[in-house]
Order: sequence, then C-alpha cells, then structure tokens
Amino acid sequence: MGRTLITGASGFVGAHLLSTMESRGLPKVGVSRQRNSGLITVPSYESTSTWRALLQDVNAIIHLAARVHVMHETAPDALSEFRQANVASTLNLARQAAAAGVRRFVFVSSIKVNGERTEAGKPFTARDLRHPQDPYGISKAEAEVQLLALGLQLGLEITIVRPPLVYGAGVRGNFRRMMNWAARGLPSIFPMVRNKRSLIHVSNLCDLLIETLHHPDAVNRVFLASDGHDLSTHELLTALTIAAGRQPRSIPVPTFALQRAARIAGWEQGMARLTENLQVDITDTCNTLNWRPMVSPHDKTVWASLFDEQ
Repeated sequence: MGRTLITGASGFVGAHLLSTMESRGLPKVGVSRQRNSGLITVPSYESTSTWRALLQDVNAIIHLAARVHVMHETAPDALSEFRQANVASTLNLARQAAAAGVRRFVFVSSIKVNGERTEAGKPFTARDLRHPQDPYGISKAEAEVQLLALGLQLGLEITIVRPPLVYGAGVRGNFRRMMNWAARGLPSIFPMVRNKRSLIHVSNLCDLLIETLHHPDAVNRVFLASDGHDLSTHELLTALTIAAGRQPRSIPVPTFALQRAARIAGWEQGMARLTENLQVDITDTCNTLNWRPMVSPHDKTVWASLFDEQ
C-alpha cells in the first residue's frame, strides 16, 4: 500500500488527520510550509512548484492546503490571490500526481461553494448548483470544476469533500471567539434567533476523509460533510457556556435589532453567520460511503473537551 500525502499538514485539520492516521497505522507523509517536527517543509504552494520527489510511493493525496477565507482582506485583487492559491496550485499538484501514478486526489473544498445561507428547512445538497458568493468560495468552486475535468482527462480519481465550519480541540478563528465568550460567562443575546447551522467535529471530518481514500464509489463525486445534527447559535453558545463551567444566561434581543446594530457597526457579514441558516444534507454522503459521524454534538463531553486544552 502506498502512502497518502497530506498537504497543509500543520494546520488545524491537517494535524488531527495525521494523528488519526497514525493511530490507525495508515502510511502517510505530511507536508507544510511551516517547520514542524515530523513534517516535510515545502517553501510554498505555487502553480510552478515541483512535487516529483515527494510523490514517490504515494498512492493518494488529501489536499488541505489553501488560502482560506479572511475577515479583513487586504489584497488589492482578492479573487486573483485566491485563484493562484486554490486553483492554479491545486491543478499543478494534480497534474504532477497523475504523472507520478497517484491513484486518487481528495480535494477538501468548502460548503461556501454551495453558498452562504440556506432557507429554513431546505439544506444544501451535493446535487445543488454551485453558487459561491465570495472570492474564497469562487476559487474553491473553480478548482472543483477544473479538477474533475482534469481527472477525467488524465485518469486521476477525484473526490471532493465540502465541510462547513470545523471545530474541535485547538480550533481557532470565530469558533474560538465564541468559546472565549462562553468562558467569560457572558449572556447569550441570541435566544430569539431561530436559525440552524451545520458544523462538523474535526474527528468526524478526518474519519470521512480517510473513508474517501479507498471507497470505490467516491470517484469523481462531491460529498457534503457535517455532524448530522444542526444547532442554533443560542444552542451552541449555551452548550459551550455549560462546558466552560458557567451558568447560562441570556438577554432576548430581536433578530432584526441584532442585524441592524451589526450593520451600523460594519459587522453585517459576521452577524449574518450568527443569525442565518446554513444547513447541510449529508444523506448522500452517508448512503454512498456507508459512513456515519462518530462524534455527536449532543454528547456533552464533546464540548467539555474543547476547554480541556486551555
């Protein structure tokens, strides 16, 4: 059995994936731009990078490395930057992988390819048309389309996985900010918000990615990922508050008032993520791959474990 090459291996998901594969005795090699013990350092992920030496004895690739969505974009042409990092460099790696005899290329995309929000009771499905709304989502969508075409042309098996927000031990970004809110015992201002959001625990995502490496029905397919249980912002914040050992409190604020205040403060997009729906239907993923999420957000120990590292 050949090894699995994991790009972006020093990142949040990459580090968990390496650990999971190690625990299961699965051969792998991790690469990263960051210098980390046990990883191979690459200078950059570019459209001209040479991968030949790293692809020896590699049977599959899980491509996690990407220019991710940023809250405060400073690039003068953000879409061009995202295309270089997420499209051109991905296709470069895929072409060299096919030439080196790599069998399968698993591309970790984003639910942002589907869009930014869903209507109540109408979750995204893998059959929906791509409808990205920002440069990050657009670049991921373009990479998907071109990868699938390239795979058919070169005989490289392509699998695409679109996760929503990923959480777990070591999570950063907006989820960490919500954890800090809970740890301080601040009241939830979202009890009147009746939204539903899909999330995925990093352990569930890693398990799904490993499943796609060898499953015969994962070829040239798109799979949506989640925990299979959706939460409102208020439910999530309450669960985190209890896990942090604080007493949940709340201040009922109408949704329209939250959105108006955010608009005045210039934080409209951020509030949208806290008040709108983004649900994912994983029925096709579960049925096709005979896969089920191992970790449930209804397990209180899941939330408590997020604070154990602190």
